[in-house]
Amino acid sequence: MTVSTPSSSLGRHVFGVAALTFGLITLAWHDYNGWHQPLYLVYAAAAALIFGGAAIQFRRTAKAGSAVLAAIYLVFALRCVPGIVAAPGVYNSWGNFFEQFSLVTGAAILYARLSSAWSRETLHRIGRILLGICAASFALEQAFYLHPTATLVPKWLPPSQMFWAVTTTVLFALAAVALLTNRMALLAARLLTMMLVIFGLLVWVALLFSAPHSHTNWSETVETFAIAGTAWILADRLAEAQENRRTDPRQNG
Repeated sequence: MTVSTPSSSLGRHVFGVAALTFGLITLAWHDYNGWHQPLYLVYAAAAALIFGGAAIQFRRTAKAGSAVLAAIYLVFALRCVPGIVAAPGVYNSWGNFFEQFSLVTGAAILYARLSSAWSRETLHRIGRILLGICAASFALEQAFYLHPTATLVPKWLPPSQMFWAVTTTVLFALAAVALLTNRMALLAARLLTMMLVIFGLLVWVALLFSAPHSHTNWSETVETFAIAGTAWILADRLAEAQENRRTDPRQNG
């Protein structure tokens, strides 16, 4: 007999609130993430983000909401590709792509979890690999732009801004290795979630209070929490799988 355990929905709710807020920000500034996209795309994105973010809060509509969010985040991930092709040696476009793709990953994990088409083992493996690749990109992006990253760290935080820039870069890299190799993947997903939440609070929320009229501060704050939501969604799924294996050793997923 298969043992089923209740799964946490906290990651799903955080991800959804972030998406809904992102939609409201897009409407308020008539722009998505400061990218200056055509207005028809901006308004479509805002509507999709608001609908998807609200829909995934409820079990009955979560599947539809996650599908909408996966689609709109994929559109914006693909819009980074021309920049990558034009200047493949500049990592900024690669970084933008994987930031958006991490959000695609979160929505896709939610959709697949609510669909019967994928086994849980396959879902967890693909989710781990995709988020692991994104975490590796986060590490590379910070490594390439280490000094700008350091300037974001609050000056009052000891021992130094550069210390925390280097430390978080290393932690992103370690999380990527853990997720890609499936070694302590659950711990890595949880610590990645915690680091992103702390980063969002100490860096972007602080900047938001200092400059509340900045579109960049709003979009970066919400995007950081949305990526944290993705890591949280994966952690929830890996924890569910671990609990199921504990209660029923016959399960592999």
